[in-house]
Amino acid sequence: MTYPQLDRNALTVRPLAEREDKIHIERDHVPVHAVARPLGERARKVLDETVERIRAARVAERPRMLTFGAHTIKNGLAPVIIKLIEDGWITHLATNGAGIIHDWEFAFQGHSSEDVRKNVDRGCFGIWEETGRYLNLAINVGAYEGLGYGASVGRFVAEEGLEIPARDTLKAEVAAMMGEHHAGQAAAAADLLGIIEAFDLPPGRLSLPHPFKRFGLQAAAYRLGVPFTSHPMFGHDIIYNHPMNHGASIGRTAERDFLCFAESVSRLEGGVYLSIGSAVMSPMVFEKSLSMAQNLAIQRGEHLDRHFMAVVDLQESHWDWSKGEPPMDNPDYYLRYNKSFHRMGGAMRYACADNRDFLLALLGELSG
Repeated sequence: MTYPQLDRNALTVRPLAEREDKIHIERDHVPVHAVARPLGERARKVLDETVERIRAARVAERPRMLTFGAHTIKNGLAPVIIKLIEDGWITHLATNGAGIIHDWEFAFQGHSSEDVRKNVDRGCFGIWEETGRYLNLAINVGAYEGLGYGASVGRFVAEEGLEIPARDTLKAEVAAMMGEHHAGQAAAAADLLGIIEAFDLPPGRLSLPHPFKRFGLQAAAYRLGVPFTSHPMFGHDIIYNHPMNHGASIGRTAERDFLCFAESVSRLEGGVYLSIGSAVMSPMVFEKSLSMAQNLAIQRGEHLDRHFMAVVDLQESHWDWSKGEPPMDNPDYYLRYNKSFHRMGGAMRYACADNRDFLLALLGELSG
């Protein structure tokens, strides 16, 4: 049985130039030498231990992963995180689909964050031509070329453009790959061919300047060879509103990013995992990745036990997580991210802090 579907091709898609945004990156970014506001006593203890653990993990050449929600990007913290990866303190970045979008819009036009309430009422929230077309195009091409979600966008920004394959090249590849039993690559080529034909895209170089790419975290990660993985949920992000959105491309690139994330987790013995302002995506992706990592470790006669997890968010927690999990009648039981990470073995610490202050203080301590 099939059900009716909304036709995205019937939407009135507006140019970004018509959109008013609340955050302008040149004005609102956080400089690397900005002064963090003082952390509370508990958060300061977590910071001090995190610094010690990161330093030890770096010496031992173990992963130092930083996963964050979109507000970390919206708060203008890309320069701080760029400095952390440039200096070798962080070896893996991960965010959700919204983090990818805000980072791209900052790099492309220098501003982001529309008025959701007003624009939903006007029927234009998230229905913007440049964001929908170019991000989906970067992901569609990246899916064909074997890239992950984050790398597809990061390369697009870093190189200020991408290559559109010729239709005849894709047709030949579909035929050849099917004959060689590489059905996955043949399907990716066929999907991209369909997109190129549907939108009548000319072959060759598509150049797109990104005047503010110095603020682009994805571009910096791509330039430095640091994995930047995206972990989207279908329908959560504004790029799904655009007709160029293609589910198979999202799936291919996001699956690669998930497995890249899991590979980093598989080496997390003696490493550090930072979760900043991600109440749902970070713990959910981490627990599945750690389960797979433990499965493989057990097969080798090993077990991952010496991983350190620092969780940072704004919600106050009154429970001492070193004493175990709170009972179900305690409100802290429903701090899902704390509960999930506490169940992951290793050592978990929670800091109630603003992401700006924690990351600035972290950079300051590591650079000192």
